[in-house]
Amino acid sequence: METVTNPSDSVPVNKSRNTSLAKMTWRRFRKNKLAVSSLIFIVFIILLSLFADFITPYEVDQQNLLKRLHPPSSEYYFGTDEFGRDLFTRVIYGGRVSLLVGFVSVTGSILIGTVVGAIAGYYGKWIDNILMRIVDILLSFPSIFLLITVVSIIGPDLKNIIIIFAILGWTGTARLVRGEFLSLKEREFVLAAKTIGMSDARIIVRHLLPNAMGPIIVSATLGVGGVILAESGLSYLGLGIQPPTPSWGNMLQSAQSITIMLEAPWYPFLPGLMILLTVLAFNFVGDGLRDALDPKE
Repeated sequence: METVTNPSDSVPVNKSRNTSLAKMTWRRFRKNKLAVSSLIFIVFIILLSLFADFITPYEVDQQNLLKRLHPPSSEYYFGTDEFGRDLFTRVIYGGRVSLLVGFVSVTGSILIGTVVGAIAGYYGKWIDNILMRIVDILLSFPSIFLLITVVSIIGPDLKNIIIIFAILGWTGTARLVRGEFLSLKEREFVLAAKTIGMSDARIIVRHLLPNAMGPIIVSATLGVGGVILAESGLSYLGLGIQPPTPSWGNMLQSAQSITIMLEAPWYPFLPGLMILLTVLAFNFVGDGLRDALDPKE
């Protein structure tokens, strides 16, 4: 195993450390068959969403009023909705929207939470107190009521939904990163970096943050499933992604009438099943990553 010295900071750097850690993490992760199966399912759903234009047999808003609420058949794999639109097509495009909201908003919330948590954990004292009191204030409000209130004020569209989830979803990550930094900043390698005059920003980015990435990755994975579920709930209430743009949540909202439930039970079943399977898959992958990255293992 080769060890070299970075001349810019005189701190030993192990070239193969990151590669070995990744291999070890993957070896532990693949022992969890449920997590691996969930990861395969997530990749499959992502590929379906990315290549929806080539997979779907109809346009997303193409209507055939003569075949409203048509049952599943060789012509319409999942049947049709109340406007005669192909449900197979809309479920796949709905997955594109739901996954987009999940990934982009969680990326934003992870970035905000990581920055806030890193500053609070590294500097401590009054900075930590101020930032954590802001976190406590946000956490004191029930999340669903806070989401409904903000969405009602600024309006329910795709861009606003992503921004809202990103702004309101960073508190858990901030607490997690703060806890990691409080522990890591007392370690010997951090004290050594301070001794040789390394700047705070460089210590945070090059030494502390890489060692805190495990919990952050797990938090992001679990967060995507949570955002998809929350967006579906908002859309079901009519406060999420607005028709005619399909999402799994607003498809459920469109199918909630008694007539549709009785005449076309397959209509609400399919988007509901996709929400269930996708959220479970992200949670199982998150649990698998948590076990694989656990230093006690």
